Amino acid sequence: MTFSRPIDDRYFEDYVEGDVHRFGSIAVVANEMIAFAKRFDPQIFHTDPEAAKQTPFGGLIASGWHTAGLMMRLYVEHYLTHVASLASPGLDEVRWLKPVRPGDSLSVRVTVLKATPSKSKPDRGAITSLIEVFNQADETVMTLKSVNIIARRPSR
Repeated sequence: MTFSRPIDDRYFEDYVEGDVHRFGSIAVVANEMIAFAKRFDPQIFHTDPEAAKQTPFGGLIASGWHTAGLMMRLYVEHYLTHVASLASPGLDEVRWLKPVRPGDSLSVRVTVLKATPSKSKPDRGAITSLIEVFNQADETVMTLKSVNIIARRPSR
């Protein structure tokens, strides 16, 4: 499904409960995985290709936080409004379901679970979304729920 409005003219009203959006393709690059992990998640199955062979994963895997960063890139480029995003109060139910490996290509499916207008601030609302991340074999590698505060379309 595609949005009825482009990302630079997308407001709260354009996120319709039940709509499902699929997009993106982003490559998982070994040296980026390792650099990220060395700085933020220095476990051997993320940082050392040789040592990773001796782990239960049998080889190098991306940090879940690196996978989340790749997901966020796709989410911001394709789903989250560029003109009306007012931040996020958080994420729920983050799950890493399958290892992500160098050479994988990730895509994202986002389902609008709830679109709730604010009772105290009528110029905005909260969008709750289920985000699913898939590899090139269409296997689910990560899921989470996000809440974004989105401005309502200004009256003209």
